Amino acid sequence: MILFTLDESTYARELAPLAGHYPARKLGPPWWFHDSINGMKRYFDQVMETAGLHNTVGFNDDTRAFPSIPARYDLWRCVGADWIAGLVVRGLVDLDDAHEMILDMAYRFAKSAYKMP
Repeated sequence: MILFTLDESTYARELAPLAGHYPARKLGPPWWFHDSINGMKRYFDQVMETAGLHNTVGFNDDTRAFPSIPARYDLWRCVGADWIAGLVVRGLVDLDDAHEMILDMAYRFAKSAYKMP
C-alpha cells in the first residue's frame, strides 16, 4: 500500500511511523507541497529517520505537464543524492552503501513499487 497525503505535516507525524512499522506500507513522494529543493530537503529530514529510505517508493509524478517530468526527476535525484552524501560525510553510511541507496531511490524503488518489469 502506497500512502500519499495533501498535508505536509502528516508525513512526519502519522505516515512515516506507519511505513516504518508496517512492511506493507510505503510512502509516495509528496510532490504537491515539496516540489522545490527546500521542500524535498524537508521531506528527507522529516520522514527518513522514522520511515527509513527503503519504505519509500522513490520518484513518480502525476503531472499533466509532460515536459516537466525530466526536470522534476532530475531535481529529485540531485536532492536525494545530496541527502545521502550528507550521511556519508557524517559517517553514517559508507560509499558503497550510498551508491546502492542512490540507485534504489532514483530507480529501483519505483520499479519495484509499481511492479514494472
